[in-house]
Amino acid sequence: MRSAPRPVAAERLADELAGILDRAADRCGHVLRVAVDGHPATRPEALADALVAPLRLRGRPVLRVGSGWFLRPASVRLEHGRTDPDAFYDDRLDLAALRREVLDPLGPAGSGRYLPTLWDPVTDRATRAGYESAPARAVLVLDGTLLLGAGLPFDLVVHLRLSAAARERRAATDERWALPAYERYDAEVDPAALAEIVVRVDDPRRPALSTAGEL
Repeated sequence: MRSAPRPVAAERLADELAGILDRAADRCGHVLRVAVDGHPATRPEALADALVAPLRLRGRPVLRVGSGWFLRPASVRLEHGRTDPDAFYDDRLDLAALRREVLDPLGPAGSGRYLPTLWDPVTDRATRAGYESAPARAVLVLDGTLLLGAGLPFDLVVHLRLSAAARERRAATDERWALPAYERYDAEVDPAALAEIVVRVDDPRRPALSTAGEL
């Protein structure tokens, strides 16, 4: 059962979420794999970055990974052009690599060795990053957009929810072509129903937080 949304001061949001993640990590027998998912206008990467310090203050090493380093090569993800919303939805992320190199190794039967980056979206080449080992009590914080509904094995998801009207208002001019992908995401996946934590950010100055289950 999901709690009713409650207002949280914007400057306190990361600390409050870190407390929830810390308690969830106590119940997890492996690295807690956390996704911070949201439309680019919600800046999921900024919230993911903001979680690092308060988690470390609680004694949690943080593995900070961006899904933008696990895109498919441009020849694949842009095969249908740069402004095709269905290609953006279906072909952008290298889901198999994200599982193989990050999520599965950090899971309950994993080796604990993960790859922090794979593909540079600017140079469109492999980053050649080395593998790293997750320390004890670690939390993985992975940011991205359209992360749910593809079977990625996250232990906990923070979804930054924007209403359709707020997306229309806040989408950058050069990103408006992707809006149908987010309409499809809402209709086919309903990320706000799947996520354990939902933060409503129609007004980013006044977020509202709701949680599901034991959280």
